[in-house]
Amino acid sequence: MLKKVFRSGFLVRSGHTVLTWLITLVLFLHDTDLRRFEEQGELMQPVVFSLLVLLSVMLYFTVSLMDPGFILTETVQGPLGASEDQEAMLPQATTPRLRRCGYCLLQQPMRARHCKACQRCVRKFDHHCPWIENCVGEQNHRWFLLYLLVQLGALTWAFHLALSGLSWSQVGWGPWLRTHGVLLGCVAVTGVFSMVVLVLLGCHLYLASTNTTTWEFMSRPRIAYLRSWGDGEDNPFDRGLLCNLWDFFCVCRTVAWDRVYQRAHRDHI
Repeated sequence: MLKKVFRSGFLVRSGHTVLTWLITLVLFLHDTDLRRFEEQGELMQPVVFSLLVLLSVMLYFTVSLMDPGFILTETVQGPLGASEDQEAMLPQATTPRLRRCGYCLLQQPMRARHCKACQRCVRKFDHHCPWIENCVGEQNHRWFLLYLLVQLGALTWAFHLALSGLSWSQVGWGPWLRTHGVLLGCVAVTGVFSMVVLVLLGCHLYLASTNTTTWEFMSRPRIAYLRSWGDGEDNPFDRGLLCNLWDFFCVCRTVAWDRVYQRAHRDHI
């Protein structure tokens, strides 16, 4: 794990951690609601806020450092797969032929994709996230969504606290900026990141509810097993809202998606 920490993602992870605790420190040192509660001896909100920030940092490193579902050995039995261009020229069977990765030389299970940044194939590949310097895949997608939820709570609370420290009674922009410039920066940073995280959380909740990945949603015409399913928006892995959410959050085992595809194909016919 230490080798993974000190790879290329070290600066991103360090920057995220330093920025998180720097903003937290600013909110405690300036005249915000946190400091007022602390001075009054009401420690509940400062303690809960600190624990929420700590939880967000812990989830960040959990998602960033855990295995997203890397394919390390040959796990799929059957004939060699073809490239997607070759698959387009072949007669379509019940299940499209699985591809052999041109980089790893491993046969990819259905819904897997090679990540050039991680230089490995990832099961149920969603996307490579530069924020965490790791892929989001079958094993860490639910944790990524949970991290976004906790991060959104911490950011919106920090945004509210930073606003509570701004006072408009001071005359003149120059003195006001010297007094509140740092807090104004915190308002800007937490406000922008809150909007970004809110959009990401909404998108991934939608994808989870339809059992779709970001890669499949954005690249459907180029994916063989979705292209062979038809031109519509139907998803062969969609089992309904409740079942999709149950599978996403509660099923932790590796799923044989080619079998799920075959069952859906029989029902579709």
